[in-house]
Amino acid sequence: MAGSKGVVLAALFANGAIAILKFGGFLLTGSPSMLSETYHSISDTGNQVFLLVGIRYSEKERSREHPFGYGKAQFFYSFLVAVLLFGIAGWESVKHGYDAVFHGGHALPGTLSFAGATFPSWYVNIVVLLGAIGFESYALAKANAEVRRQIDKYGWSGLREAFRKMSDVTTLTAFTEDAIALLGAGIALVGILLSKATGNEVYDAIAAVLIGLLLMGFALALAWENKRLLLGESLASDVEGDLRDAVRETPRVVHVETFRTVFVGPENVLVTADVSFDPEVETAEIDDLIGEIETRLRDVDDRVSDVFIEPEV
Repeated sequence: MAGSKGVVLAALFANGAIAILKFGGFLLTGSPSMLSETYHSISDTGNQVFLLVGIRYSEKERSREHPFGYGKAQFFYSFLVAVLLFGIAGWESVKHGYDAVFHGGHALPGTLSFAGATFPSWYVNIVVLLGAIGFESYALAKANAEVRRQIDKYGWSGLREAFRKMSDVTTLTAFTEDAIALLGAGIALVGILLSKATGNEVYDAIAAVLIGLLLMGFALALAWENKRLLLGESLASDVEGDLRDAVRETPRVVHVETFRTVFVGPENVLVTADVSFDPEVETAEIDDLIGEIETRLRDVDDRVSDVFIEPEV
């Protein structure tokens, strides 16, 4: 959890600063792609706030109403990020870019003056976008380090498998968001440079549309990722197999009937099983055997937080 919070705080700092810089660049130049990038960074900043709220809420103590804790709060708030922030910001970016493509945008002022110096206005956007790339690179490096740590911990083959199996949606969201933010800044940079080189501002407007589509695509992917966990996803089949074997290999266990797992939080898994014990096992021994099963399960995977064993003699 500490690793996830550090990733989110790094991204919050970076995105908050970037949003202010991009909005300043838009006000000074009227660039459509800079407005889209402003929407993008505001979404990113709001994203981090929602994720921090989710982390804080998920740390609440268990209660009678929520006997398995509040871990799924992170799934819920990540879903809100997808629907409320990235979806809306993506739509606004596409709409603004579309209007600029077909109806013309605001012409970029030729020059700006600052501290007695006069320079082309588009320099502002270039400097802001290069700064954004630097900030986002820092945030992405921190998120990538946490993703790699979990890949090594759980023995995943790489990013592709991590995206299929990772339950830490906070880190996953921050990592993907930072990567897309870098791509968005790159698209805006290319659009502005092409507009400057050709004298045709349509490239800047097209960049705004592409950034909006990028945001909406991420919104759909993020919503789908959280859907599987909100609905109650189990552990990967190979991990479930290892856990089942751990139960089966416990002394005096004859057979494992049903065996189920489900995520009740980013790093918390509920395990239930119907276990047949040796007919000669005394009733008083069953509690000790169940305790040993719980220990074995947690040794296999430390995400196992709750275990319910139904003994069958």
